[in-house]
Amino acid sequence: MVRTGSASVAAGPTLAVVAREAGVSVPTASKVVNGREDVAPETRRRVTEALDRLGYVRRPRFDAAKSSGLVDLVVHSLETSWSGAVLHGVEAAAHDAGLEVVVSAGLPRIRAGRPDRGWMDKLTARGSSGVLFNLAELSPPQYGWLDQHRIPYVLIDPVLEPPAGVVSVGAANWQGGVTATEHLLALGHERIAVVAGHQRRMCSSARVAGYRSALASAGIRQRPEYVRHAGPDESAARRRTLELLDLPEPPTAVFVCSDHMALGVYEAVAERGLRVPEDISVVGFDDLPEARWTTPALTTVRQPLSEMAATALRLLVRMMDGDRPESTRTELSTRLVERASTAPPRD
Repeated sequence: MVRTGSASVAAGPTLAVVAREAGVSVPTASKVVNGREDVAPETRRRVTEALDRLGYVRRPRFDAAKSSGLVDLVVHSLETSWSGAVLHGVEAAAHDAGLEVVVSAGLPRIRAGRPDRGWMDKLTARGSSGVLFNLAELSPPQYGWLDQHRIPYVLIDPVLEPPAGVVSVGAANWQGGVTATEHLLALGHERIAVVAGHQRRMCSSARVAGYRSALASAGIRQRPEYVRHAGPDESAARRRTLELLDLPEPPTAVFVCSDHMALGVYEAVAERGLRVPEDISVVGFDDLPEARWTTPALTTVRQPLSEMAATALRLLVRMMDGDRPESTRTELSTRLVERASTAPPRD
């Protein structure tokens, strides 16, 4: 059977293995599995024989008998520009796939160590065929609950490392950290600090690792006092930046691991009577609308949120059709968006 999460179920060949055995493409094998008519008889015979020979179990869509062309999207909040970008990507991809999206804000509740049946009852009542999660994190009971009910699901930009086998989509965070730091190095900065989120967050650790790698490649000594970790909000980033500015040798540039935190960096710089970028250059990460609205406009690393969400929806559709992605982690590339918050350091 196909695995739809972290819990182990009976192992079996993926659709890709069946396609290779039959000498056809994965989409063609999927057509045969799903009873499509647009397949040549000889091709259908080869695929069917491969299915039987390998013991492939045709996994029906979740509650297919009641399916109404719906998928669920669960986000942490509907009040942020981040969620707006995710919703835009999911809706566009769902439209192309002929699906409708039901949006929920917040995690399904857990009572006595078990997820609240109310959310599950609503999910099954409306015939949803799968779920996309864009949340801070899921708990082990929630993963187990999804697996127990054999509900296909995909994580969008998970905060923590998902359990083995869970399908997720994210950005190339390590490369983004490299790109941001290389941009500051190219401007002539050597005293470059980083203000990151919590160390346990996947994206933060990867971006800091990219920052360190870029410094090492440039032969720049890494200063431990230049690495500061904060929460995801502006106030924590402001406090960490004030600490940096109070060092005997403060940095001339800061790589901030989110645009929201960069706003806190701007506050700290102004509080010390300094200016961006004349006194200190700032690079963010995300390219949210706020990055364009700040003064000066924020140079930042763009992660393709809408494209990540659309990719997650397309992977979910494959899983709903009984296919299993070859890789459980998909990463989309990032790129630097240069604006007005970076400049060469003062002499």
